[in-house]
Amino acid sequence: MKKAVSMFLAAALAVGTFAGCGSSADTGSTGSAASTESGSTDSAAADGSVFKIGGIGPTTGAAAIYGSAVMNAAQIAVDEINEAGGINGYQVEFKAEDDQSDAEKSVNAYNSLKDWGMQVLMGTVTTTPCIAVADKTAEDGMFEITPSASSTDVIENDNVFQACFTDPNQGTASAQYIGENNLATKVAVIYDSSDVYSSGIEATFVKEAANQGFEVVAEEAFTADSKTDFSTQLQKAQSEGADLVFLPIYYTEASIILNQANGMGYEPTFFGCDGMDGILDVKNFDTSLAEGLMLLTPFVADADDEKTQAFVSKYKELYGDTPNQFGADAYDAIYAIKAAIEEAGVTPDMSASDIGSALTEAMTKISVDGLTGDGMTWEATGEVSKAPKAMVIKDGAYTAM
Repeated sequence: MKKAVSMFLAAALAVGTFAGCGSSADTGSTGSAASTESGSTDSAAADGSVFKIGGIGPTTGAAAIYGSAVMNAAQIAVDEINEAGGINGYQVEFKAEDDQSDAEKSVNAYNSLKDWGMQVLMGTVTTTPCIAVADKTAEDGMFEITPSASSTDVIENDNVFQACFTDPNQGTASAQYIGENNLATKVAVIYDSSDVYSSGIEATFVKEAANQGFEVVAEEAFTADSKTDFSTQLQKAQSEGADLVFLPIYYTEASIILNQANGMGYEPTFFGCDGMDGILDVKNFDTSLAEGLMLLTPFVADADDEKTQAFVSKYKELYGDTPNQFGADAYDAIYAIKAAIEEAGVTPDMSASDIGSALTEAMTKISVDGLTGDGMTWEATGEVSKAPKAMVIKDGAYTAM
């Protein structure tokens, strides 16, 4: 079993790396693979002529912004790979399944993809479903890389890797960024104590804050059963004089917090992590309230490098929207699978478990230049090594800092 915290993580924290968590798209628009002969994933692919990669994430429901971006971007990567001749001469089929960010539905989606003939899993998108599915992939020996489930719990098994940063890294890096850039003297934290993603980031943020030049004056929790009224938490933050509020939460709850803070005349700086990406797309949300909101991310869509510009242009052309970091992580996850297959020399006529064993070993030997980092490498623990970036919402758009 993997250790949740490795010596590498300690080193990564020192340079401020951090984590991610993500979303998906309509399977009709993202899955290029139609259903073919069904069968166990522990047997050879139906005809041994293509690699079959499955994707699981919320393409409907509250987290659909995450899932849609993941599946859309994964399909772009698969199409590019196929157009360039495939992987070692073999084409790739990709099929996405919706789990509505629900653990039980995610396991059902995994079983459906197994029947389809999946040999590698790119997913799941969100943490709790990913933990449930990771146990299943471990039982089957299926190789799994999640683009966005950032808890260290998802990489407990040897066969699971992350393309995103882990939760502990996000909390540490956020505290370091706030301190090193003198963004605040007093900070309040509002977090979801019922969510492993949010509470994990909060814990490491508070721990690292002790080493920085600001004071955490309030740690205000809410739960999944009480996430519509944040007046008590905001009043505490305001009364304690917090000039920055750290929100290690998802964009839906964050949009409510920003709206309620505006209603009470409270105007601190708001700072989030990867779960904040998507707030500009919340229905009926006044996006002007997000002006000046900052977050750490592995990807900024307005970056001027050629690779980012090409990806953003293609994504906009196909889906009519600007891709978020979850899509970028998924794009990189597909290319990580490609690199691992090439390193391992596996072929699609092999069983899923044999492919899984080979890819697990190959992951620690590859390096990938992706959208979310150059020279990305992976530890045997499943953690990725890459550096974070910061962005701010300016004039209604995500802008690199």
